[in-house]
Amino acid sequence: MSLVVRPGLEIPDSDLDIAAIRSAGPGGQNVNKVATAVQLRFALDRSAALRPDVKSRLRALAGQKVTDAGEILITARSHRSQEQNRREAEERLRDLVLQALVVPKKRHATKPTRASKERRLDTKSRSQKTKKLRGRVRNFD
Repeated sequence: MSLVVRPGLEIPDSDLDIAAIRSAGPGGQNVNKVATAVQLRFALDRSAALRPDVKSRLRALAGQKVTDAGEILITARSHRSQEQNRREAEERLRDLVLQALVVPKKRHATKPTRASKERRLDTKSRSQKTKKLRGRVRNFD
């Protein structure tokens, strides 16, 4: 079974590695006996499911979650059951990929308007006059 990100885009199981680890979270005595936390590794560099531009955005979004081996490492340990933690880890990966799929809008450089230039110059001249008035006062007697 593969991870469905959205209709038409699936991440195959060969790109995912899910391991159960012991959790330090809630669980009481159970925490010492059962591996309820889940570590999900997504092989970003090897994945053929995503385009290169999406991969680069995903790498930037993941930040410190990216390992030196080029994998995204997500650890989920907030629930007491392994199944719930697995679902949470998959959901977090799905959210990251969906964010990376959004192409940022291209920024177009704009020029300041004539009115804004005039306002800036008016403010500058007013400031100059104010500062000139702060000078030494002379007596002409």
